[in-house]
Amino acid sequence: MEFLRLDLQLFAGEKTEKATPKKRQDARKKGQVAKSQDVNTAIVLLAVFLFLMFFGSVMMERLIGILRHSLQNYMLMDLTANNIESIVFEILGELVVFLGPVMIVALIAGVAANYIQVGYMFSTEAIQMKLEKINPISGFKRIFSMRAIVELLKSILKITFVGVIAFSVLWLRLDEVLLLANKSVGAALATIAGLTLQMGLFASGALLFLSLLDYLYQKYDYEKSIRMSKQDLKDEYKNIEGDPLIKSKIKQKQREMAMRRMMQEVPKADVVITNPTHFAIALKYDEQKSDAPIVVAKGVDFVAQKIKLIAKENDIISVENRPLARALYSQAEIGDAIPEEFFKAVAEILAYVYQTKNKVL
Repeated sequence: MEFLRLDLQLFAGEKTEKATPKKRQDARKKGQVAKSQDVNTAIVLLAVFLFLMFFGSVMMERLIGILRHSLQNYMLMDLTANNIESIVFEILGELVVFLGPVMIVALIAGVAANYIQVGYMFSTEAIQMKLEKINPISGFKRIFSMRAIVELLKSILKITFVGVIAFSVLWLRLDEVLLLANKSVGAALATIAGLTLQMGLFASGALLFLSLLDYLYQKYDYEKSIRMSKQDLKDEYKNIEGDPLIKSKIKQKQREMAMRRMMQEVPKADVVITNPTHFAIALKYDEQKSDAPIVVAKGVDFVAQKIKLIAKENDIISVENRPLARALYSQAEIGDAIPEEFFKAVAEILAYVYQTKNKVL
């Protein structure tokens, strides 16, 4: 029996259940999401090389213009302490204009890659200082963990893919590479730029393919890391819904308070209609507030006996009418006016009560 109890406890502690929406939300607040950094890298590289493919010639002309301007204006100029600062700032300004579009494309691609994977998310949890991050024992465990081995295999695979693609492009265009020495500087630069662009595009496409596989793995690993045990589910339910024992006590207190409020209204009633032993309905009629009598209290068995006792203590007349009492109990709620089909029967009872109390209906 002891072994069976121990097995059940171990089973309850196993992370076998899918994460609940609350668990996912809490993990997201901590910055824990399914995300592959390789997706960001691949999309940024692909976007940059696509931009260069369409606008590379314009940028090359711009670069040549910067070099020509620099050679024509600065090479023959005497460099002094007074003019060197202005020359540096001018060149830097031209380089910013030259490289700015590439940087903007890379920035937009990086933001888009993050948004595609995780949507909008802001969390400072990941950058908070934690002592376990600098713990050498924890770091040693991370180095030789399964995740570290997977990352190593991913790196080897990426290097292999990029190397094979670069070699294939160079091999297919080997004739052009061998003729570079016979070309002019401009033509050689154009050939090298074409080779670089072609290798970059193919390598980016291959990295994007690998990054999609990595994203699937990261999603699997994330789902595995946020799994919950059966005990975790129970604890979360208790935190959200509250402890069942506490909830039952709260409901009991609410019922007791409602009962006290109801009993406080009985002395204000005009009449109590009884079964006589099982049902009791206390009615009050105020023609200035309502067109029909209002149910101020009702009860069955013990509660009915208590209503009749309070009515008797406060000189409230009780009238026995078994079918009417049963019907009012089932069809009228406390605080509601009685249904229209009972107007005549209740009016006759109230007339009798008012006559008994020497009141004018």
